[in-house]
Amino acid sequence: MDITIHQTFLPQDDPDAALAFYRDTLGFEVRNDVGFQGMRWITVGPPGQPATSIVLYPPAATPGLTDDERRTITEMMAKGTYASIILAAKDLDATFDRLQASDAEVVQEPTDQPYGVRDCAFRDPAGNMVRIQEVR
Repeated sequence: MDITIHQTFLPQDDPDAALAFYRDTLGFEVRNDVGFQGMRWITVGPPGQPATSIVLYPPAATPGLTDDERRTITEMMAKGTYASIILAAKDLDATFDRLQASDAEVVQEPTDQPYGVRDCAFRDPAGNMVRIQEVR
């Protein structure tokens, strides 16, 4: 089989803040920016990796959700427990310094984990957990 990761989805409730974080702070390229019925989907990805993207989507647009489910998602996003992603960087300390200098909420400074990785963690503007592991 020849299976790759093409896209992953992260919820966003403020497209301008999400765009500023993923484009301006993390340095991702904007691949698509689409509006529909007052909502906005933004696709970003790391430079040099055109086949891998993150779609920043409005969770309210998910078909089939009940109003109670939408409220639950909103509450979980506010607490930072709804979605997460793990990224990788060759220079974790420089990446951490760049993120710390921005408005990103620091969750964990660079740490050697007992399970063998060195990583740090932030929350994006929607509350999503963004962990960054050092490439060794």
